[in-house]
Amino acid sequence: MWRKLNDILKEVDAVMITSAPNLRYFSGFAGGEGVCVIGSGFKFLFVDSRYTVAAVNEAPDFEVIEFRGGKLCDEINSRLKSRSVTKLGFENGELTVLEYDVYRERLSGIEFVGLGSRLTELRMIKTNAEIELMKTAEGIGDAAFSEVLPMIKAGVAECEIAAELEYRMRRHGADKTSFDTIVVSGIKSSMPHGIPSGKRLECGDFVTMDFGCVYKGYCSDMTRTVIIEKADEEQINIYNTVLSAQLKGLETIKAGIKGKDADRAARDIISGAGYGRCFGHSLGHGVGLVIHELPNLSPASEITLCENMIVTCEPGIYVEGFGGVRIEDMVAVTRNGVENLASSPKELIICG
Repeated sequence: MWRKLNDILKEVDAVMITSAPNLRYFSGFAGGEGVCVIGSGFKFLFVDSRYTVAAVNEAPDFEVIEFRGGKLCDEINSRLKSRSVTKLGFENGELTVLEYDVYRERLSGIEFVGLGSRLTELRMIKTNAEIELMKTAEGIGDAAFSEVLPMIKAGVAECEIAAELEYRMRRHGADKTSFDTIVVSGIKSSMPHGIPSGKRLECGDFVTMDFGCVYKGYCSDMTRTVIIEKADEEQINIYNTVLSAQLKGLETIKAGIKGKDADRAARDIISGAGYGRCFGHSLGHGVGLVIHELPNLSPASEITLCENMIVTCEPGIYVEGFGGVRIEDMVAVTRNGVENLASSPKELIICG
């Protein structure tokens, strides 16, 4: 990571990092509110008094500067001048227009160079330590699902299942959920990102549950779909088609292929079964300090997968007015395939 950052520092005098995930990744500071500036021979972390003690403890390699009374830009400006910085790389994809205008006005004599996603791209390949944290996070989701599964039956509300999943994940050590838990049933399961409601599960419902947690800063992501009491022929066909597509995607993902190749392998299964128009989203996405990050496994993704990238594999079929199925695992890319971080069963489960 530092070698690649040094490549960027050959083009600019310093890099200013403002987004919470990149602040944590490059400095270790988890507070989320602050700015770090890194150049050749110096590392500054600017925080207000709420975070000074935490920043000193979490970012021991950085000089922590506490700013007061809206003097952040003054403090940054002073340090930049002391290091003769005139060309500053920044996260132009993360700042608002207002924030950019303030920095441009207050940091005098600075040429701003937008870095696009270059800093975020450095997070794509995980260290072994990061992968272990994400294994733990996904394992927490597995444990929560196994405990909640017996509760899934006719008469239980979607919001009750969502609350139980979140509660169980916290009981197993999660810091928080990594996104708003999705539990949708019946015809609502045709909405990939539907919102849990007071709707009660009924006999014959698909129930799709998409959930994850954060453990020591790192996210997990998993989706399982079950059916209440009995399944008809079309439901079984849809479920088995999605499962076949998911297994094909997992079989295809490995170092050296492009994201679009993995997507195509799974998508071809669904299209071949006549449900191509019912699979509108990408096969998967990267996961790490953020629940959706690079790389993407989309029809247009030209990113070449590398060992130790963490991605999801989550094909789905969504039939409006009928229901939908999604099955998702989070996996680590290896030279010859994947290491699946999820262990929850994927065969069709009839609940209740």
